[in-house]
Amino acid sequence: MELRDIEIFLTLAEELHFGRTAARLYVSQARVSQAISQQERRIGSPLFDRSNRRQVRLTPIGRQLRDDLRPVYAGLRESLERARMATRGITARLRVGMLPFNVHDLHPYWQAFRVRHPQWELQLRRAPYTDPFARLRDGDMDVLIAWLPVEEPDLTVGPPLFTDPRVLAVSADHELAGRSSVQLEALGDFQHATAAHMPDYWEDSYLPFRTPRGQTIERIEPITNADDLINLVSTGEIVHNFPAHVTRYWSMPHLRWLPIPDMPSLVYALVWQTEAENDLIRALAQTVHDLGTTTG
Repeated sequence: MELRDIEIFLTLAEELHFGRTAARLYVSQARVSQAISQQERRIGSPLFDRSNRRQVRLTPIGRQLRDDLRPVYAGLRESLERARMATRGITARLRVGMLPFNVHDLHPYWQAFRVRHPQWELQLRRAPYTDPFARLRDGDMDVLIAWLPVEEPDLTVGPPLFTDPRVLAVSADHELAGRSSVQLEALGDFQHATAAHMPDYWEDSYLPFRTPRGQTIERIEPITNADDLINLVSTGEIVHNFPAHVTRYWSMPHLRWLPIPDMPSLVYALVWQTEAENDLIRALAQTVHDLGTTTG
């Protein structure tokens, strides 16, 4: 089985949807179907149940193959990446997942780390909305930049990078759009979004479950990506609060940004799995500590 075919199989086993798999891998749906059909012919058994037109399911054989291939594929990729890095004189990679959008604003930290440690590669990626702590625990990322507080017994909170005041995003024709600011109490009059698998205390620190006077701040169904979130705001179905730096990256004519002066600023810091701490993580933490915290 070709490495690309293994990647297609494992991605489909995760997405359970041919279209999403094709989009994620930048191939056609026909290429995905062809790869899966070839694997099934070689094995002599279906790997997916295609009876549902909207979504497929793994068969028992498919689940067994997925579980067997995952560590093999991960090992192959790691070996190839180490070989590629070695040709460039790179001895290790530090993977940083970001919940905030301001990669560019934090460039001084990244530049300082790279200058201090040219033998290490720093990789910056957007962290998922859904259960980002799980990516740390699964080893998919080494460090997460997240808002505080983070009160997880297996995670270490490192130095803060920046603080940011809060703004509310509303559609251009929303009843709040003409205001110059909005109070936290007013957020109880509108629907908001949330993300799945988020600890209650952590979600409450981003958007309280109640206003200062005790009114419930209502959430609709969980959102899994930024595109869906902004679409719901722009259509007026929800309002959503953000750290203020987002206004520099999502400047859109159909959105309005209103300061929330009585909502506490968010503090973003480095977070990592305590048992996975290593020299690279400590070096990044030291770099952030040396440069200090910025204010949005």
